[in-house]
Amino acid sequence: MERTSSFIGESSVFLDTVERASRAAALDRPVLVIGERGTGKELIAERLHRLSQRWSGPLVTLNCAALPETLIEAELFGHEAGAFTGATKARPGRFEEAHGGTLFLDELATLSSGAQERLLRAVEYGEVNRIGSNRAIRVDVRIVAATNEHLPALCETGRFRADLLDRLSFEVITLPPLRARTGDVPVLAEHFARRMAAELGWTHWPGFTDAGMAALVAHPWPGNVRELRNVVERAVYRWDDPERAVDAIQFDPFASPWAPVGREACSIPNTQRETAAAAVGRAPTVEVVSDLRGAVDGYEKAIIEAAMAQHRFNQRATAKALGLSYDQLRHCLKRHALLG
Repeated sequence: MERTSSFIGESSVFLDTVERASRAAALDRPVLVIGERGTGKELIAERLHRLSQRWSGPLVTLNCAALPETLIEAELFGHEAGAFTGATKARPGRFEEAHGGTLFLDELATLSSGAQERLLRAVEYGEVNRIGSNRAIRVDVRIVAATNEHLPALCETGRFRADLLDRLSFEVITLPPLRARTGDVPVLAEHFARRMAAELGWTHWPGFTDAGMAALVAHPWPGNVRELRNVVERAVYRWDDPERAVDAIQFDPFASPWAPVGREACSIPNTQRETAAAAVGRAPTVEVVSDLRGAVDGYEKAIIEAAMAQHRFNQRATAKALGLSYDQLRHCLKRHALLG
């Protein structure tokens, strides 16, 4: 299975968004793509280009947040030799490179006020001036821009030009977050899992257990599809038995009992450190038992019951308080018949 980018999903909100992008593609007008991180803004931009009359032209991408403010204008509009220190030769900007095609500006809201002003002129008059030159260069470019910010609110605070927003917002496509795409998590999880299984050389994909899939569906996915892909692919490649359904899923790859201690933890007063050291050095008082395994299980069950009650039976909060992953806690609850 090739690792190609594609739209996967069957929820109505997702399909409506894709259909809206497909209709906008045919019109040679600017489009704004709004969405949280990991929702597929770049995929929408690519769709807008491929289904447009400009499909045979270049699709040029610029992440506006990836460059310092001093270089963003030179990157967009180009520069002449000697225009600034280090400019040893003339260089065309992204507008010239995208001539006859589409220019995708990601993280649009991070543009400086100066770059916004020059961008407005380029969109309004269809021409750019390289830095260090007074000669206008005609460009035929369609603008597709993306951001995870609410641009009208930025206009109200003066952080974004209202006239530029007016020029770019002929059509605004807002991508739904994964948590709003009912039924799409299982579809996406199966797709990413099968792709990873094929990459690992597995002869077939055994699927997820019911508990594993339920955990995937219940997760809030702040990183959306990108986060889901990472979680699923990580779960598959860490699974040691290709014949058995995948059950272990780790949502936080940084969760570890050996995680580095933060600076705050290192600044404990001496008196507290001495008290802690004394407590560690004291041997605990325990009663004699005849069944060690049973006693340990009973103690573990009591700890989990107390922690669940303390956190009002919120499993995610309880897992965090006990230093467990959500799946580890679910396993303990199941083993001790505490799932109700």
